[in-house]
Amino acid sequence: MQILFPYPSVFFFLFLVILQENKISIWSVGDFGSLSSNGEYHSEPHLLCDIQHSGDVMDMQFLDQERIVAASSTGSVTIFRHHQNNQTLSVSQKWENAHFYYQSCGNAPCTGIICNSPEIFTVGEDGRINVFTTDRKEAVRTVDNADSSTLHAVTRLRTTEILTVNSIGQLKIWDFRQQGNEPSQIFSLTGERIPLHCVDRHPSQQHIVATGSQDGMLSIWDVRQGSMPVSLLNAHEAELWEVHFHPSNPDHLFTCSEDGTLWHWDASTDVSERKSYLHTGGRSTTFLPQSVMSAWLSNDPTKDRMEITNLISNPTLSVNSLDVLGSCLVYGTDAESIYVKKNLFA
Repeated sequence: MQILFPYPSVFFFLFLVILQENKISIWSVGDFGSLSSNGEYHSEPHLLCDIQHSGDVMDMQFLDQERIVAASSTGSVTIFRHHQNNQTLSVSQKWENAHFYYQSCGNAPCTGIICNSPEIFTVGEDGRINVFTTDRKEAVRTVDNADSSTLHAVTRLRTTEILTVNSIGQLKIWDFRQQGNEPSQIFSLTGERIPLHCVDRHPSQQHIVATGSQDGMLSIWDVRQGSMPVSLLNAHEAELWEVHFHPSNPDHLFTCSEDGTLWHWDASTDVSERKSYLHTGGRSTTFLPQSVMSAWLSNDPTKDRMEITNLISNPTLSVNSLDVLGSCLVYGTDAESIYVKKNLFA
């Protein structure tokens, strides 16, 4: 299951869900008219439209207000157009064999995408990076041997730069102003080669990057210096599947895991003066160091502290995907359930 909130300039709430029958669906959660005392939305979302999808959806991104890009386990990448006038979805463009294995001639899952319209960057289990544009039927650039291991996720660093994470614990920066096929920088998690599953970039301080690993560790990187993480934070007890900085309030970060937990990391300056504002589901609240200049780049224990709160009261099945927008958070679990939580900062 992959979930995301709509393109930021869309003024009504909707989210996309990938179901077992391999459909992409757009749902409206309206005005959040039915909220419980803890800010959870319990009313049934309204299905706006859906469309068949070939293979499992591995990732998806909004390209603009009307178009959604989806990555498939079949190796294909598809642009879907949402027609809001009659609430339908259609295929706008599709690249069938974006990712594949040379030796077996079989398709390789496309594991991650990031959009910077009109460009679409894709990564896959084949270690390949593709750059597509909406007006071309072929890739405008391909790095065939970008990695000898699986590329699990990708995010944009700057206009011409992307970051990828792989199955041997490396974070790499690729500068597409350069003509070569080598990364401009390589960062390594540990000597143990623990796979990195997800990555997100701080929305206003582009040198700060967060990654999540197979052992549940949250890592904070400063790509301006060194080749190792600035901080290694003990987080979840199993695979960390997704990490997101809040897009407009990046002192807040959210992670979800195979262990069924969904954590809110609060590094705002006044956190030590406030009580925990969200229910702690079986885990005690934890405090970690904070920096005056940046909440994410200090090892000084005398600074203000970071508060961590589990947003799920009774964690059971894996939380596979999350997204956050404004004061609302949406997440999906292995129970084939979708949850919307509002008033994150109440």
